[in-house]
Amino acid sequence: MPLSWIDPAAYMLLVVYLLLSFAGSIGINYGRVANNLPSPRQAVQLMQSCSLRKVKLYDADARVLRALAYTQMEVIIGFPNEQVYSIARKPSLARKWIKRNVAKHIRATNITAISVGNEVLTSTRGITKLLLPAMRNLHDALVALNLESQVKLSTPHALNVLSNSFPPSAGAFRPDIATSVMKPLLDFLSQTGSFVMINAYPYFAYRANPAVISLDYTLFRPNAGVKDPQTGLVYTNLLDAQLDAVFAAMASLGHKDLRIVVTETGWPSKGDPTETGVSVSNAAAYNGNLINHITTSNGTPMKPGVPVDVFIFALFNEDLKPGPESERNYGLFYPDQSMVYDVGMQKTKSPAIGNKPQLQQSSWCVAKPGVSKSSLQAALDYACGLGKADCSRIQVGQTCFDPNTLVDHASYAFNSYYQKNQKQTGTCDFGGTAMVVQQDPSTTKCAYPQN
Repeated sequence: MPLSWIDPAAYMLLVVYLLLSFAGSIGINYGRVANNLPSPRQAVQLMQSCSLRKVKLYDADARVLRALAYTQMEVIIGFPNEQVYSIARKPSLARKWIKRNVAKHIRATNITAISVGNEVLTSTRGITKLLLPAMRNLHDALVALNLESQVKLSTPHALNVLSNSFPPSAGAFRPDIATSVMKPLLDFLSQTGSFVMINAYPYFAYRANPAVISLDYTLFRPNAGVKDPQTGLVYTNLLDAQLDAVFAAMASLGHKDLRIVVTETGWPSKGDPTETGVSVSNAAAYNGNLINHITTSNGTPMKPGVPVDVFIFALFNEDLKPGPESERNYGLFYPDQSMVYDVGMQKTKSPAIGNKPQLQQSSWCVAKPGVSKSSLQAALDYACGLGKADCSRIQVGQTCFDPNTLVDHASYAFNSYYQKNQKQTGTCDFGGTAMVVQQDPSTTKCAYPQN
């Protein structure tokens, strides 16, 4: 059909739909290893007020599932590691579990998946070979109740299921689990129309190798990028590289089409003195830039056009979690529901729909005074290049070319990027070369955009 026959309004709707279909979405992990958290109903109201539409639980607590009823939020419920052994041995127990924790709630609560265990292949000894039998028994129980299309089964893996992750194209699973465990598990996920769950924490990689891994590369800030010598693909952030290593490992086992969902990722805001990289500013930059990256990008370099959904860890700081101080400080919110830091999820008075909350105050993004010319130039190049800011008006002869200074050109480009990405926290950083201002930087000849 000639394009002239297409209704312009319908064509634009199609374009918008296609663009949105290639973007990932953001969910939240709702952990409750604490003694001071708000009630499940209050927690759900908090999630709704922040426009979160997906939540992952670590159990199937009836109180939480009732609190989520009729919200239309997509819910992943958790199946505990300690029950894998018994469910694998007794199909009747799987049927009872599904009836009690899924069938009883699914008419009111939008349960879409079950995470069977958590990092079983790396954190729980003795049940590795029982994981798949347990998942099969749970799936059979779903089939018996005609729920297999609505509720998918998968299991979250830590990245140490890989024996190699760099370069990403050489990603490979550990030899001890590759053919004996991962291959049949991937076969099962493919056969049941499910997806792969990955817990990916660039923070851990940076903490272990701060002299090798750039902090900007880890926090989605402007950087020179890392080139995969085998494919020529350039990675501008570590998370994409980690995910493509998993895609490559799956492809080596014959699975090129399975989707990945990042079931955990995050950055601690507080930690022990020996924990490198822990700070409120780094946590805000990571999660803020993560939200922007996932909701505006179209997949990874190896898998363009394949959206990746991400669940941030976590909703609250959890005071009873064992381990170093950082383990208790991954939350976006304190137990009193005040923000630990702002990633653009400003609370509204009533539940809202959407995955990309916006900052409401009038604000602009400009170049920070005193920044070196080399740093500012690199940030400007990123904004106008990979950042896809609208830099047309700072070209020669255009309305914002003058004043013809690096600071003014960078300020306009930074603001274009900031406004384009709905002023989400982390989108006015550019490696520390930019800052948010509340005074309009526009001149009589050059108007800075403002959403």
